[in-house]
Amino acid sequence: MKIKIFEFNPIQENTYVVYDETGEAVIIDCGCLGKEEEKILDDFIAFNHLTVKHLLNTHLHLDHAFGNAFASKKYGLKPEGNKLEETGMPGLKEQARRFGFELVEDAVTLGTYLEDGDTVTFGNHTLYCLFVPGHSPGSICFYSKEGNCVFAGDVLFQGSIGRTDLWGGSFNTLISGIRRKLLTLPESTVVYPGHGPATTIGEEKRNNMYL
Repeated sequence: MKIKIFEFNPIQENTYVVYDETGEAVIIDCGCLGKEEEKILDDFIAFNHLTVKHLLNTHLHLDHAFGNAFASKKYGLKPEGNKLEETGMPGLKEQARRFGFELVEDAVTLGTYLEDGDTVTFGNHTLYCLFVPGHSPGSICFYSKEGNCVFAGDVLFQGSIGRTDLWGGSFNTLISGIRRKLLTLPESTVVYPGHGPATTIGEEKRNNMYL
């Protein structure tokens, strides 16, 4: 499994393209904003002759969803994520307005709802959906056993956790979910967060002051 990381938009969000030797790929948290960033993403996919099979969302905060409309049109896919992300907080345009961004298009609605325990397949790989709310109403982490990694969105960071003061946030819920769903993974599991550098489950068990 190969992983390409892009740092997109002014909030410096991590967008992931995950693919394997078959050429099938998924995009996780498509945060590209504007034509230049859209081209960077598409050029990489075209250069590597990838077929995007899924447009996945750990959550639908604006910085993680800016590029959903572009990717949906470009690759003929509907975004996938938890239903509570649509029902439990404002849409993309309203979020953007509150954070000082002007968007022409609103969010593309989710085409597939993902729940805890669901699986997403591409190529020779399977991603397992782990429901870990608290940063947002319906945050999902995507765990790969074969790749020994988890795409954690804004649930868990190196030395920190996601903020809980936005729509549907809950500190206690988030901490409980991290302990039950993430800290039970093998300590060698690499954590790819929504912002900042990667870490491991073991490192966070030992050093994260919130846990």
